[in-house]
Amino acid sequence: LPLAGSQDHKPIFDDDRGPNTGGMGAYSPAPVVTPEIHQWIMERIMVPVVRAMEKEGTPYVGFLYAGLMIKDGLPRVLEFNVRMGDPEAQPLLFRMKSDPVPLMLAALEGTLAGKEIEWIDEDAVCVVMASGGYPGSYEKGKVISGIAEAEAIDGVKVFHAGTKKGPDGFVTAGGRVLGVTAAAPGISEAIARAYKAVDKIRWDGVHFRRDIGRKALNRG
Repeated sequence: LPLAGSQDHKPIFDDDRGPNTGGMGAYSPAPVVTPEIHQWIMERIMVPVVRAMEKEGTPYVGFLYAGLMIKDGLPRVLEFNVRMGDPEAQPLLFRMKSDPVPLMLAALEGTLAGKEIEWIDEDAVCVVMASGGYPGSYEKGKVISGIAEAEAIDGVKVFHAGTKKGPDGFVTAGGRVLGVTAAAPGISEAIARAYKAVDKIRWDGVHFRRDIGRKALNRG
């Protein structure tokens, strides 16, 4: 059962500069994946991989994530993961109108055939807020403010990644700290909402990219 596409931003700095990270933000849908390319990916990559595992006597059950690079309309496989991507999952699940739990149960029970996923007709953008110094060394224990104010914005959800509870509220506890995600009609409005929420959140040394979603705008 195909999920929608989601595009990640690996490098730490704007314009894809600097060392790679676990992901500094993502958006869904990804305009680079046209309906034709989506069909090609399913028919030439995803389904053959699943069928091959079944033929080997080890049928696969679960999420199968393909990290792809698409150049001149041709997808090439970079990696496979047996889980959803992070932060790709945040905007993807934000757009999913269907309840994912019955779908996961159907996968476990072998009754996924004929199931469909309903999507909301909106774009979603996730901006990762990281500790200064990431993906190198960084300090922990910085007090975070503004999460409630960010989530008060319509269409916004703040996903915790590298946080923990401190005596004065949440503090940083990892490299990638928060995934600030927003959905809206149109990619430009989703980007604006996400960064409006990001600007509400503060801690000493916070770092994030300012260009998440720009590639989708350029393709529009």
